[in-house]
Formats: sequence, structure tokens, C-alpha cells
Amino acid sequence: MTSSRTPAELTLGETGFLRNGQPHQIIAAAIHYFRVHPQLWEDRLLRLRAMGVNTIETYVAWNVHEQVRGQFDFAGRNDLAAFVRTAGNLGLDVIVRPGPYICAEWEFGGFPGWLLAEPGIRLRRMDEPYLAAVDAWFDALLQVLMPLQASHGGPVVAMQVENEYGSFGNDTEYLEYLHKGMARRGADCLLFTADGAGDNFQLGGRIPGVLSTGTFGSRPKESLACLRHHQPTGPLVCMEYWHGWFDHWTEHHHSRDPREAADMLDRMLADGASVNIYMGHGGTNFGWWNGANHDGTTYQPTVTSYDYDAPVGEAGELTEKFHRFREVIARHFGPVTHKPPAQLPRLAPQSVSVTDRVSLRSSLDVLSKPLRRLSPETMEAVGQSLGLIHYRTRVRGPLDAAQLRVDGLADRAQVFLDGSEAGLLERDRPLEALQVSVPDGGAELDLLVENMGRINYGPLLADRKGIGGVRLDNQFQFNWEIRPLPLDDLSGLAFGDQLVEGPAFHRAEVEVAESADGFIALPGWTKGMVWLNGFALGRYWEHGPQATLYAPGPLWKAGLNEIVVLELHHAGDEVEIRDTPDLGPMRSPQP
Repeated sequence: MTSSRTPAELTLGETGFLRNGQPHQIIAAAIHYFRVHPQLWEDRLLRLRAMGVNTIETYVAWNVHEQVRGQFDFAGRNDLAAFVRTAGNLGLDVIVRPGPYICAEWEFGGFPGWLLAEPGIRLRRMDEPYLAAVDAWFDALLQVLMPLQASHGGPVVAMQVENEYGSFGNDTEYLEYLHKGMARRGADCLLFTADGAGDNFQLGGRIPGVLSTGTFGSRPKESLACLRHHQPTGPLVCMEYWHGWFDHWTEHHHSRDPREAADMLDRMLADGASVNIYMGHGGTNFGWWNGANHDGTTYQPTVTSYDYDAPVGEAGELTEKFHRFREVIARHFGPVTHKPPAQLPRLAPQSVSVTDRVSLRSSLDVLSKPLRRLSPETMEAVGQSLGLIHYRTRVRGPLDAAQLRVDGLADRAQVFLDGSEAGLLERDRPLEALQVSVPDGGAELDLLVENMGRINYGPLLADRKGIGGVRLDNQFQFNWEIRPLPLDDLSGLAFGDQLVEGPAFHRAEVEVAESADGFIALPGWTKGMVWLNGFALGRYWEHGPQATLYAPGPLWKAGLNEIVVLELHHAGDEVEIRDTPDLGPMRSPQP
């Protein structure tokens, strides 16, 4: 497909942008390539273009590209250059936000988990071990991005330095280090920062001489006035217009009145501000990639869906917000001539029975090789980032009534004695103990620990997973067998038709006539992870709000399809395929 726009560099004027030397107002939409199946990139970009935007914006998630330190992956689902070129071929400018920290409600704010294997590492500041990792990452990333800049004929017109740093710290030397490092590696497009539209955020996150932009979801007059106060000249930019919000497990699905959201967009555009609609299309936290928040007392993991109440829904739906935003954009930029693609087909609803099962306990040897350690160690210390981790030791008996405590638990541990579940411990109840009885001769003690998502925002980013220690009546237990369980290869599982209890894999076969979008529901199941034809769709949890998992059309094939469910507690008998999503009961988002 040939671009309908000529690549042109973006520069700063006295009160706005210039594109190819002409006054230019950005109307952008956020979409994250790593949250969308690559075969759907063009479809989603076409829908956003049909809403009337002239630019798309994406974060770059470091942790998907460098899952193992020093091994960089920019192919397939991680082909950032292909995504950017696709946008450019559709006539869209591209804004790239490479971090290294991105927040984004994404696992660890985009940082790779292996950073935390470095004892004492200090993130997002002038810290030598941290900066060494960032430099190696930028060496690889900027090689990909440099040819895509407008100065080289590509669609990338701007790149961001760090992300909302004023919400975290005020190490201006660190920001300058990143800024100079990007320029030294060839970033010659417009560079900018983005922070909350409040004095404290702007004071901490700005770089002198670099365009500062704002992130906010309400009070546009006050927010833009704050930006102008800190930057008397240049464009006014809302780099993240939060018209929706994300969801945490155990809470409600967020939604915002489309009329009110469109009115706010209208007001910002009327004031001459450039706006990035966050999100234009939210997508999905496939696999284990969701992030988490922490409010100081409570850990808040994010759900699998990142629908974000966006104008283009998780499965490409054109919502009322899409049409209202399109009308607003047309009032300011002229008629929108591009038409959106037709809605992609949906699978016919059906229910299928589970036919095969195998327990996790009996599958440990095919899923992982044991590591021997004197004390329990964190996921990061044993080279693991995502998934589950299993700890085993033998405790001495007899003990009629011992108190079992786990130190440094992150995030959720199922405890077993000789294969029988003794109880559940969670990070929000650090002082809680389980009362256990150990028979004469001792017992095998197992802990199955889930990483439910590393914290992606705030002062608690160094969120190591797994456990730090186990005590029985305050006596530390030693001599452990540790098995990392990233569960990225399930091909060795020996399924059978016997019923099993406790954590187990369950398999069902689904026949479909042709590939199409579907939604998987697990009524009666408790908590776990779902794979479709080997692709990890994401987590489910009976606490909601999310009740279905989006299963994109490219993952299905005509004929038989395999669904595997890891259920951690109590499984149901059937898996449902639905033709509509259910993201749970709604509430209005925070501003």
C-alpha cells in the first residue's frame, strides 16, 4: 500500500508545530504493537485512520524485545519496524515512546525482569548497573528506529525521553543522560518529555530546552495553562488524553460517557492543542504480561484485557466513542474521507467439554529442571521473569501444630503438604500464617507461587517475585528444590482421561468452520491461564471483572483447535466460546 502523505519533519513554532514548514496540529491515537496480534496491525490502524487521526503513537516495551539479557528480538510479534512502516504506508505519522520505562500498565513498566537479578540495582536514576543495561538496549533499539525517522524518509516524527518521570523522581542528570544518548545514537527527530499537568510533575520531569507535554484526563483549561506556565512558548500538547481507564482484578470495568469524553476532546482541539487519544485501541495483555499497581497498602494486578474503553474496542469494535470522536475531529480538520474496514467475523457460540487432564504436580519434570539451593530464591535470582515458580523441601516431624510463614511473598502462594493443599497465602497479608501438622517422619512441603504482574508505576517498581524464606514456628527451613515454570512450552504434557484435583492442565478440542474472532469464557472455573493452539491468551479469575478472554481470529484454524487451561484450584467441566465480550460491570473512570 502506498502512503498518501509525504514524510516530513516535525519542528517547533512559537505556539504550535510545523510540519514541512507549515502549521500543523497533531491529532493522534495510541496503539501498542505488543498488545495486538501482528496480523491485525493493519486492521486496527485502518480503523484509527478512519476516525480521522493523522498520527499514531506507540510505546516500545523493552521486556518483550530483550527477554534474555543480550538477546534482542525484533521479529514476528516484536517487529517494531514492520508496525511503524505499516502505519507510514497508511499515511500516518508515528510518535515513538521508547522509555526505557513506559508504565503502560504493562509488566514492570516495560523493564525486563532480569534487571532485578542485580543486587541493589536502582532504577530510573544515575546508577551504573542500570545505565549499563539501558545503554545496551538503546544501542540495539536505536539501530531499528533511526532509518524510520522522517529525516530518512520514514514516518517517525518524534520520540519521547523516558516517561512521566516527574511522577517518580527529579534526577535531571539522568534525563539529560538519556536525551544526549538518544541524540548521540542518531535520533534527529523532535524529542520531548511527557508528565502530568501539575507543577510537581513538571518540575521533576522537564529537561531544559526540550519540549514538555502533559498527560491528563480532565480539567483541560487548567492542565493546558499549567503547561504554558512551565513552557511559555511552543506547542501545547496533551500527550495522553485519558478518556478511559484500565481495570484491576476484583474491581469494576471502567467506562466513560462518550459525549463527555468527546466534549473534552473538542475543547482541547478548539484551544489549538495537539492531542494523543490514549488509548485509540487498547488491545490485550496476552500471556503473563499484565502489570500491577500498589496504592501503599494493596497490591492491584491489572486484568488481561486492555480495552481501556477505547474508541476501537479490544476486538476492533467501533464504539459510540469512535463515532463521537470522529465527528469532533471532522469539525476541526475537515471531513474524514477514510472508511473503516468491515467488522471482522465472529465464531458461532458453542460449549465444549474438557476431555483430558494432567496435574501440575505430576508434570513438574517435563516442565522444568530443578535447581538446588540452601534457601528459597526469587524468580529473578534463578533467571526467571514470568509465570509460576515451584518450591519444594522436606520438613521434619512430628509437629502437632506449627505456624508456617512465608517471607517476601510476591504474589500468591498455594501451600501443600504431601500433595494435599494446606492453604493459600497472599502478599497483602504478610503477617498471616498457616497452621499445619507434620506427621512422624516428616512431610514434603510444596509452594506454588504466581507472579501476578510486576508493579508498573510508583515508588515500588523493584518488585521481585517468588519468596524470600519459609519458617515453621520461626525456624527457617533450608535445602530447597526450585523449579521455574514460565510455561512457554507445554508440548511435553502427558494428558490422560483421569480426574485430577488441585493445580492441573485441562484440554478441550474445539472445531470451527473457519478462523474468526472469538471470546473464551470459563464459568465455574476459579483462576488460571488459557492457551489457544499454543498461544497464551492470558489469565482469568472468578473475581472478575473480566469474564471472557479475547481470542483473535489469526489464532484459530479451520477444523480442530486445542484449548489448554491451567486451573490452579477448582476446574469446571466445559469451556464456552462466545461471540461477544464480557468485561464486567462498569463504573466511571477516575479523572
